[in-house]
Amino acid sequence: MRTLPLLTLLALAACADQARAAADDGRRWLAGDHHVHSEWSVDWDRSTTPPTPIRGGDSPYTRTRNAQQALAHGLSWMVHTDHGGPGHSAVTRDHAWPALLQARREVPSLIQFNGMEFDVPAAEHASLIIAPGPEERDQLIAIERDYSRNEPLQPGGRDDGQLMLDALAHMRTLPAPPLVFVNHPSRTASGVGQWGDVDPAELRAWHDAAPQILVGMEGAPGHQAAPAHRGLYRNQAAPTFGGFDQMTAQVGGVWDTLLAEGRRFWITATSDSHVNLRDGGRDFDPGQYSKTYVWARHEAEDILEGMRAGRMFAVTGDLIDALDLTVHASGTADRSAGMGETLAVPPGATLRVDVKVRQPTQPNFNGQRPALHHIDVIVGTGDGEAGPQMQVERFGPEQWKSEGQWRTVSWELPVPQHGAFVRARGSSTAETTPLADVPGEDPWQDLWFYSNPVFVEIAR
Repeated sequence: MRTLPLLTLLALAACADQARAAADDGRRWLAGDHHVHSEWSVDWDRSTTPPTPIRGGDSPYTRTRNAQQALAHGLSWMVHTDHGGPGHSAVTRDHAWPALLQARREVPSLIQFNGMEFDVPAAEHASLIIAPGPEERDQLIAIERDYSRNEPLQPGGRDDGQLMLDALAHMRTLPAPPLVFVNHPSRTASGVGQWGDVDPAELRAWHDAAPQILVGMEGAPGHQAAPAHRGLYRNQAAPTFGGFDQMTAQVGGVWDTLLAEGRRFWITATSDSHVNLRDGGRDFDPGQYSKTYVWARHEAEDILEGMRAGRMFAVTGDLIDALDLTVHASGTADRSAGMGETLAVPPGATLRVDVKVRQPTQPNFNGQRPALHHIDVIVGTGDGEAGPQMQVERFGPEQWKSEGQWRTVSWELPVPQHGAFVRARGSSTAETTPLADVPGEDPWQDLWFYSNPVFVEIAR
């Protein structure tokens, strides 16, 4: 964890508190989904040269229909993220972009971002989210055309890890930088801690190359309705845990290691919607089961910046719909930090962590009102040499304060010597740690929320 001189840190903290109070005006928790497929995730007729796109090959739904479903399931924003393929940038230009404009006209109250499921060179997939503006069509086309792994008409020409670094370098030059979240990072893993197409070293390299662009990963992948393998994590030795990727679900695992290194690296939850369960598929509609809440105004730019800054939490099954995680040095409540922010404290201070969550008044989209069983407050620290050192404090109904739909817990602890990060999670289950998901389980009976972290840095 990083350290800075005391006066510098305290001055920065005071400025940050003032800026946050001003910036928060008009912000609220806005639910969204950054991984949604439409009919323009095409299949390919490879008997022709070049291959001919087959509309609706991987999803039957129009972009307008997806937007309508997102709105019906309580979302305020959504990203359209269709697959690429040989020459798919032309499909993006000629079909997917006009379909996005139509969806924006027909569902104007939903903020809709232009994007794609980017085929990462020498890896797997990532959600690419383009910043709104006059160049958003051409920016996406250029990135797909020049860097997407599956864009070449002849296969195999872009399985080069350097090309992903080149793509991120290009994105850094854009006047309005996009965002990138790594999708289903452990789906190709062969075991717990046995990585496949995405490994921690790649996450570090990508984040180092563009820390304000590639800012995180799906903590909870989509395809949660798949009856055999939640998230399509088909290797039984490397499943999801409570619907969350092993990189996120394991306390002290990959995500915590990245955070202990001081990386501002965030998690989300998505639908990865292709075909809904009711239509014979293995997916939920956008917002039906998984939501990513962003603390933002109902404006595309502020939502994007909220995601970039980590002002968000991930939840399944509408277990909660608001989360306030605040950390401050005990006795100095005016010096506080929330998700994605940094709190500067002097050595020897006592931290107080406050977590406040709200359970919805309406049933979820399975007709349930799931009860929150417990909240975990998780504190990690690292000295840059060993793995993260973790502390977990659990709170149940007998420990928290209830006021209407709100549940509040507090925990005081000495600030770790090397600084810390603080995050929270909770569940509808009695599991002390998320259990491995098994074929045939009901995802609606296994609900979790995860916050993004607050960082604590020590003044020297």
